[in-house]
Amino acid sequence: MTPLRVVIAEDAVILREGLAHLLGLRGHEVVAGVGDAAALRAAVAEHRPDVAVIDIRMPPTHTDEGLHAAIELRRERPELGVLLFSQYVETRYAAELLASAPAGVGYLDAS
Repeated sequence: MTPLRVVIAEDAVILREGLAHLLGLRGHEVVAGVGDAAALRAAVAEHRPDVAVIDIRMPPTHTDEGLHAAIELRRERPELGVLLFSQYVETRYAAELLASAPAGVGYLDAS
């Protein structure tokens, strides 16, 4: 398996660091860990990762900032793999991202 360059966007520091640790144990390189959608966009522009793991609910409103950032990033960089991560069962979020470009997209409900 080829190691991937990964950006993690998760506002809960413990989850973000835990994901980074687990991905590192699997040989992947976490190039940035951020806590909001604006920082995610900047990290993707700076680091050009292979994959972004993105929490759907992020500051400031904790509704769907991560989803909107994921859709925007995929529009700009269709080759970017995206894994939406959520603690809430919201399949409409996955459907919305998959409708835009299904290749290289995933959804993980951590509830």
